[in-house]
Amino acid sequence: MAKKNAFYAQSGGVTAVINASACGVIETARLHKKEIGKVYAGHNGIVGALREELIDTSKESAKTIAALRHTPGGAFGSCRYKLKSLEQNQAEYERLIEVFKAHNIGYFFYNGGGDSADTCLKVSQLSEKMGYPIQAIHIPKTVDNDLPFTDNCPGFGSVAKYVGVSIKEAALDVASMCDSSTKIFILEVMGRHAGWIAGAAGIAAQNEGEPPHIIVFPEIAFDKKKFLAKVKASVKKHGYCAIVASEGARYKDGTFLADSGQTDAFGHTQLGGVAPTLANMIKSELGYKYHWALADYLQRSARHIASATDTEQAYAVGKSAVEMAIAGKNAVMPAIIRGKGKRYSWSIEEAPLEQVANVEKMMPRDFITADGFGITDKAREYFAPLIQGEDYPPYKNGMPDYASLKKVMVEKKLKKAFKV
Repeated sequence: MAKKNAFYAQSGGVTAVINASACGVIETARLHKKEIGKVYAGHNGIVGALREELIDTSKESAKTIAALRHTPGGAFGSCRYKLKSLEQNQAEYERLIEVFKAHNIGYFFYNGGGDSADTCLKVSQLSEKMGYPIQAIHIPKTVDNDLPFTDNCPGFGSVAKYVGVSIKEAALDVASMCDSSTKIFILEVMGRHAGWIAGAAGIAAQNEGEPPHIIVFPEIAFDKKKFLAKVKASVKKHGYCAIVASEGARYKDGTFLADSGQTDAFGHTQLGGVAPTLANMIKSELGYKYHWALADYLQRSARHIASATDTEQAYAVGKSAVEMAIAGKNAVMPAIIRGKGKRYSWSIEEAPLEQVANVEKMMPRDFITADGFGITDKAREYFAPLIQGEDYPPYKNGMPDYASLKKVMVEKKLKKAFKV
């Protein structure tokens, strides 16, 4: 019987280092030609599998695949498409198995967050029932840093570095003008339920009183009176106030400060607008001139300032996923485990998907200061190693030189098309 091929797909919002995981998968698979045939990539994530739109990565040169390690975005295309439950629409899962079977795919590597972990688990379970078992390995990726078991998620370290540098530099700008101009600067960052990114911005403050002066977390119920008092005190003491706010900031009753009233393809509330909401609140109550910025896609695509630790870990989980599959593992995720010594170290271990899927890891309360507006020393010890090292991409004509793929599609074998 012919050796099985592998299928790799990217899911959800991409990161500055998700392609490093893709690089780890493909390069490692190429070293194990006896066990794995070709590696196919889903064109636009799992949607590519449903539509039978598979990219043949064997058509890409070793040089191009290596360049993925320093290329941001999702090289093969990602998607926000959540497969329904087996009870709601088993046809989607059956279609996946049908496509995998048609292309002799025995390994499924899904690179994403919590929703993709759930999909991975279901594919593993259903394929077994359908008599065509698939070894499904979930590869962790999310800037939100909210997956359980793994110490941190690939993609997060680079975002942490970006927001820390950004608030530090913006605050220097505001500080130089605050006497006669802007006194308030607010940076809005991602984080629907977990404040990891907002908290990471706190590492910009190396000494007491340095910005950010206020961090607004989703985990801490927003209190307008306390917030405004903190802003006023900061301006009085420092002449200005630099604030980092998580998009998921909410009131005590659970209402988001900025809820658009819409949902995305995953059913999540569409957020955005915390910064102007806070800015208008400050202007109305305190009268201070302000500026605000939305980090948005910039924070997760900034490969030019990626953390070397993050890049290394992203590649490692991709590599480990292939090694786990070859070793016969199934329905697992390579998790990053932090060493216990004073000197930072880490290793990769497997985590069962049954305990990973649909579980969200929040910022621990002891990572947040008692007043709810800053981070503790314990949090700093956690964040610090994740932003270490610079891993600049190569430059050409003054611009980063990123990978450009051919994306040669595999010939379709199924007659029936599938609407997504």
